[in-house]
Amino acid sequence: MKRTGVRRGLLLLAIILAWLAIAGVGGQSLGKLSQVTSNDQSTFLPRSAESVKANEELEKFTDAGVLPLFLVLQGEQVYADAGFADTAGNPGQGGPPGGEYAAQLAAELNADGAPLSSWLAPGQPPVAIGAEDGSGVLVIYGLDNDKVSEVGDDGEEPLGTIVDDLRAEAADVTGAKQVHVSGPAGFASDIGEAFAGIDGVLLIVTLSVVLLILLIVYRSLVLPIFVLFSAVCGLSLAGYVVYRLADSGVLVVNGQSQGILSILVIGAATDYSLLLVARYREELERHESKWDAMKRAWRTCIEPIAASAGTVIAGLLCLLLSDLNSNRGLGPVGAIGIVAAVIASTTLLPALLLLGRWVFWPRVPHYRPAPDQASEESASSGLWARIAAFVERWPRRIWIAVSLVLLALCIAVPTFKAEGTSDADVFLAEVDSVTGQQVIDEHYEAGAADPIRVVTPTGDADEVAEELEGVDGVQQVTVGTDERDGQVIVDVVPADNADAATVVGDVRTAAHGVTPDALVGGDAAVKIDTLTTAEVDLQVIIPVVLGVVLLVLIALLRSIVAPVLLVAATVVSFGAAIGVAALVFNHVLDFPGADPAVPLLGFVFLVALGVDYSIFLMTRAREEVGRLGPKDGVTHALQVTGGVITSAGIVLAATFAALSVLPLLFMAQIAFIVAFGVLLDTLIVRSLLVPALAIDLGARTWWPSRLSRERAAKKEQSPSLT
Repeated sequence: MKRTGVRRGLLLLAIILAWLAIAGVGGQSLGKLSQVTSNDQSTFLPRSAESVKANEELEKFTDAGVLPLFLVLQGEQVYADAGFADTAGNPGQGGPPGGEYAAQLAAELNADGAPLSSWLAPGQPPVAIGAEDGSGVLVIYGLDNDKVSEVGDDGEEPLGTIVDDLRAEAADVTGAKQVHVSGPAGFASDIGEAFAGIDGVLLIVTLSVVLLILLIVYRSLVLPIFVLFSAVCGLSLAGYVVYRLADSGVLVVNGQSQGILSILVIGAATDYSLLLVARYREELERHESKWDAMKRAWRTCIEPIAASAGTVIAGLLCLLLSDLNSNRGLGPVGAIGIVAAVIASTTLLPALLLLGRWVFWPRVPHYRPAPDQASEESASSGLWARIAAFVERWPRRIWIAVSLVLLALCIAVPTFKAEGTSDADVFLAEVDSVTGQQVIDEHYEAGAADPIRVVTPTGDADEVAEELEGVDGVQQVTVGTDERDGQVIVDVVPADNADAATVVGDVRTAAHGVTPDALVGGDAAVKIDTLTTAEVDLQVIIPVVLGVVLLVLIALLRSIVAPVLLVAATVVSFGAAIGVAALVFNHVLDFPGADPAVPLLGFVFLVALGVDYSIFLMTRAREEVGRLGPKDGVTHALQVTGGVITSAGIVLAATFAALSVLPLLFMAQIAFIVAFGVLLDTLIVRSLLVPALAIDLGARTWWPSRLSRERAAKKEQSPSLT
């Protein structure tokens, strides 16, 4: 016996030390994850997209990838110094186009310890545009994307420092009254700064919220720390694997997937831990040995935990079908996170719990000689006993009423706006790049700063330009003089009030009508291709996710009726969540719209995560139905799992809600949809709809498993537990 105790002690020590090593190494990798992320929207599209092909051809004209930077200088003196005013100071009266002024300014401005000119792409001369009302100058620089995106010895890309230096120094150098840095470079820098909070603020807020909830749930000092420690170790393991894969080019990781990884691992690991801890506490009252109690708890929890994780992993891996690299990368990143969460919560946490019953202090569970009686007495009182009795008494009325309410909320789904947003609408806080874009829109021909770019064979260029001049919404067409590999660039400036999607589509139709070799690119084309691709993804991935989740549930519950009910309930719940989100976004928060990936990711997370709570309920119900019968079995399962599942749902909702600390529209919308949807699933679908349906259908719920056959021919013999 003594040797057994020593071996067990050494095993616990080995597991804990191994996880400490994983946390040490993985924590460093997690901190470096931002170094291998990409937030460039053009890298999200498949190589088959026309805008991607066009932008690859455009790089031939500059010998480098170009990242446009818009330097907005406000002030009449700057306008005059750039040569846009006559000797009397009247705006728009001649003078050079400002190219010489822009080049001289690039040599004078310091950016990350070097002249700005050293960061410019070769063959990309700067351009200066005077404001229509003489209020300032817009200087357009083409940065060498490879240079400004290269990670330095400090682990940071120089782009952020370059933009910060220009914002700080340009006013002194030029005498401008106000300076703004906008355009793709300015927006990329501000987005990078917003995502910089992932490693710090987001993680701290998430852990603090979860710790507070766990303290309330457990009313213990040590147990919440052990649960959080397990979750953080799981996140470290996931961070290490994702970093290595991203660094080797196997995965595409962006700021969105990086933030969601942290939330997903912390939330999932905590949920699995709550389930295991609750069952372990039950077993400690039935077994004198903590090892026997853990063995029983682990065996009964591993199936629902594995099924829950399998459902989420399967749903996330369906994103591999996406044509958007950002979505496709999130699939394996999230799946890796879930696997790490399962490993941590089923190895490290049990080892910590086996240190002794004292970890539950001050509510230490003690061994009871008559555990079944004590368990029934405990289950027959309290909030969840009353809820279970209510559902058992009126099952049909409850599921019909709940279904009608959820379907009513689904009516608002068509009003959910997911047609994409402008770069300026990405941020929820005031940022300089947005302010600069507002100045450009007000005082300059915005299309001239960011034209639609058509790459066409040289021999067809004039005919293409002639066709494009007749396209509605096109203000100006310019044929480039630089020729590379038998191709030239035709720049198309859309009118300020033209619809970008319509203009890009019409330009493509006109250009392809002249030559099928024409390629239409530029930022506007990238956005349109992204929207189109996201819409296709939505139509393809949603049915696949539903099919995969249904198969996992059939395998778990060994039934057909119950899985169909769970999937149907989860879909209706998702529709209700999107309907409520549409009402809140449109009429309360006044959001301008949503990224087209929002409803897709919201669906994947809510279907995969939302069905988890029904899995936890129904796996326990299946266990109890075999003992108590279809009616009392479901009722008892709801009683004993109600508290822990509700706690798990609140934890997961709180972790996703923490995404809203990042000042980005996409994150705020995902945070609301998933947090609200998880609470809806936890408090309404799992607590009322699913058990009411199961009780009303009785033994038919478990068809065609043996449970339905064993109980269908006879009435339940056991007394009601309520």
